[in-house]
Amino acid sequence: MGILIADGNPLVLRGLSAVLEEDGRFRPSAQAAAGQELLALFDRRPETIAISEWSMPDMTAEDILADLRRRGVKRRLIVYTDSKNSDLPRRVMAAGGFGFCAKTDPLDLLLNTVAAVAHGRIAFPYVDVKSLYADPLAQLTAREKELLSALAGGWTNQQIASRYGISPNTVKFHLKNLYEKLDVSNRASAVALYFENERPNG
Repeated sequence: MGILIADGNPLVLRGLSAVLEEDGRFRPSAQAAAGQELLALFDRRPETIAISEWSMPDMTAEDILADLRRRGVKRRLIVYTDSKNSDLPRRVMAAGGFGFCAKTDPLDLLLNTVAAVAHGRIAFPYVDVKSLYADPLAQLTAREKELLSALAGGWTNQQIASRYGISPNTVKFHLKNLYEKLDVSNRASAVALYFENERPNG
């Protein structure tokens, strides 16, 4: 069975290809170094399963899944990541992913995850189903929530700095921390997460 592989690190791409080939059940059929490349592969190739890093250079796996869902494209994505964010399995499951493995897990676990997904099952570490409805924005400080709301309103860094009486560098510092907490790679992903989890009285 052909498997697509997506990771921004060429060494990981090479290593995953070797692991899949050695296993014998799967064939690494194409590689992508960015999220848009993976989406393009899904559009023009017959493979339905991909292994992807959570944080790609241009977008997260959450963004990839959202794009597939929006276009009604039926594909099975397994996230294989070195992120330390313990909330990621929940977010991958909630976004419509089929599997999750950490890069610190034994390779056998990754192969078993791929096999399970290939047979139509989902494969995740334990996820409290109630947590699927948890608000990922709850971990942000009050100032970070203010800045995220400003981003969602289309404000520039300079406008945010003027509004809150802080320097543009301080704005960048807060946004860097905000992106790390939410495990997103850019402003657009942070804003998308904001609108997905915005509360009427938030």
